[in-house]
Amino acid sequence: MQYLIDASVYVFRAYYSMPDDMVDESGNPINALYGFCRFIGDFMENVTPEYVAVLFDESLSKSFRTEIYPQYKANREPAPPELKRQFGQCRRFVRALGVMECASPAYEADDLIGTLVTHGRDQGRASTIVSRDKDLTQLLTKEDVFWDFAGKGKLHYDEIPASFGVWPEQIADFLALAGDAVDNIKGVPGVGKKTAAELLNHFGSLENIYDNIDKVHEVNVRGAKTLGTKLETHRDDAMLARRLTGIACDAPIENAETAMQPTAPRLGEINALFDEVGIGSALRRQAERVSDIYRH
Repeated sequence: MQYLIDASVYVFRAYYSMPDDMVDESGNPINALYGFCRFIGDFMENVTPEYVAVLFDESLSKSFRTEIYPQYKANREPAPPELKRQFGQCRRFVRALGVMECASPAYEADDLIGTLVTHGRDQGRASTIVSRDKDLTQLLTKEDVFWDFAGKGKLHYDEIPASFGVWPEQIADFLALAGDAVDNIKGVPGVGKKTAAELLNHFGSLENIYDNIDKVHEVNVRGAKTLGTKLETHRDDAMLARRLTGIACDAPIENAETAMQPTAPRLGEINALFDEVGIGSALRRQAERVSDIYRH
């Protein structure tokens, strides 16, 4: 099993849940850094993975998706400077901990995770995706796990429909139909989550829905008589959305097989970072315990 951690989710979680009066000597906030370091330390100590990677988003405003659709994620406010600084420090900590970290100017963390899921499959390894982002469930097969670590827990392939209404392989189609306000993806106007799920449960896929557009009126949903016209009118919108909601699994990642195998933490580098920001003994002791695990 390999573990692929969606870092941004947990950096943001720490930033908004830890006290904002946690600062270094210069008054710079360290709340996101502290919470994220504790999360990664807990994970490495308790899970002791043989293969692991921590994937970051390098930019919210630039990726191959913004080239397709410039309004993609345009509704999001840029991260404040004090959080950007902590993202860099979080990446520095992960590297010093002996764990693979990766980001790309062209691909999002989701795509890096998808690429490593595919790489693991090629090597005969299943993946546990550590995240709270439902978009990533589209990568699951029956051998894989979606794990909201320190949150709602683990979901397996067969449990996804109960939580999200459709099967993992239908998630991208579902988001293309219903839209995804978080990422500023419109989808098909007038098609909400319930209708999107019913369409996919009936026809199986977005492609099959459009191949059978004359039968859409048979689906047992409100407004079924006019649904086919809506879908036909907004076919281009749906197909554009589908290009945005699907996760790319071909991002360039060098030496993935070797890099995903953690090494012993470089405690000197960790202590130097913690000295700079004024982090005390508890996280240092945790890093030492992780070091004891991976030194052998």
